[in-house]
Amino acid sequence: MSDKYQSFTASPIGKLLVKNLGLPSPMKLDRYVEGAPLVDGTVVVGGRGRLAESLPGLLDLLGIASTQAPLPTEGEGATYKGLVFDATGIASSTDLVALRDFFTPLLRRLDRCPRLVVLGTPPESVEGGERVAQRALEGFTRSLGKEIGRGGTVQLVYVADGAEAAVTSTLAFLLSPKSAYVSGQVVRIGATGTKKAAPVKDWQRPLAGKVALVTGASRGIGEQIARVLHRDGATVVGVDVPQAASELQSVMKEIEGDWLTLDITAHDAPQRIAHHLKEKHGGVDVVVHNAGITRDKKLANMKEDLWDSVIAVNLTAPERITRELLDQGVINKSGSIVGVASIAGIAGNVGQTNYAASKAGVIGFVDSLADELENGITINAVAPGFIITAMTAAVPFATREVGQRLNAMSQGGLPVDVAETIAWYASPGSTAVNGNVVRVCGQMMLGA
Repeated sequence: MSDKYQSFTASPIGKLLVKNLGLPSPMKLDRYVEGAPLVDGTVVVGGRGRLAESLPGLLDLLGIASTQAPLPTEGEGATYKGLVFDATGIASSTDLVALRDFFTPLLRRLDRCPRLVVLGTPPESVEGGERVAQRALEGFTRSLGKEIGRGGTVQLVYVADGAEAAVTSTLAFLLSPKSAYVSGQVVRIGATGTKKAAPVKDWQRPLAGKVALVTGASRGIGEQIARVLHRDGATVVGVDVPQAASELQSVMKEIEGDWLTLDITAHDAPQRIAHHLKEKHGGVDVVVHNAGITRDKKLANMKEDLWDSVIAVNLTAPERITRELLDQGVINKSGSIVGVASIAGIAGNVGQTNYAASKAGVIGFVDSLADELENGITINAVAPGFIITAMTAAVPFATREVGQRLNAMSQGGLPVDVAETIAWYASPGSTAVNGNVVRVCGQMMLGA
């Protein structure tokens, strides 16, 4: 689906009106192309914390060129694709000036669609002035994310003590075009569960030999999730309702996957899914709860069936399926469970009390299981904002325009943006990423 407003602003008359009227000017975002390098340019590394010495080596492992700050004066004409600052050494509020000292001289030397990452220590793991300073990093990164413009993103990654070697997959995602529509987010590594990352043999195909279950896989975001996981090497088992059987089979055949048609709210659905995965694939490594529905009405007009159906599909079914897979030991060691939440579950929406409750429940689902899981299994969630799909294309024009512009990038996201975030969670290299909820919303102005 094309963004007509974005196309208009790229025209001569559009550029003139944007400049004179101060209209939003969305930039075409860089997105990952299979086989391309993760970063097309150089990343500047700075800071004096726990990760400073190891960062150049980690980036080199990913094929990312880097240079250390401060930069030599003879290179003042150069531009940079990314900045990574190790703020784990900031122990007091007065130390925060190191952020200004690193970023300010470099912000005017950034290429288009740059990626900025700040690495910190989880505030809850330290005390006193250090806890104050580390918490301050959230306000800094979120504000910078709204300033940077030009399709840029800014993220904060809290790295627990002992998890320094587990940041590689997260840096690969956040510094690359795969994170095109993710900005202003806080990621925690090693805060819950294991602090180590499983080895990744091939960073181009990290899911080679893995099996991934994707519900609602016949179209839209679910279809794109299936395609990206397949690109990364996984054998995908797509699930959808019988009415979508032909579409589901078509997608799965194209990506050499497997399929199962059923209603995930059926009483025996968890058992059927578990049996299929055990008998045909010997287990599963990635479980993506993507299937979801909306039945919008203001609460005063909400009928019981509208409420019940949304909660059943969006929340109760993922709970029941996950519990069955865990109880039967179907999810393999170091497996990954991913729930698809929504910005509605964080900020709320008029006429969506049922939907918002179900999606906030997905976040609660992540919180409830993150400490319980064993054998290196992780659980995380994505919370999409305005994603351009056939469904959102049917939204009234004025509402759609507001939804697309009310974020730091002044545009809607694409299904692939959600899929790339899920693929990062699913990577064996992300086994220390557990209990996170990352918004894929272009840093929407609503919510936290």
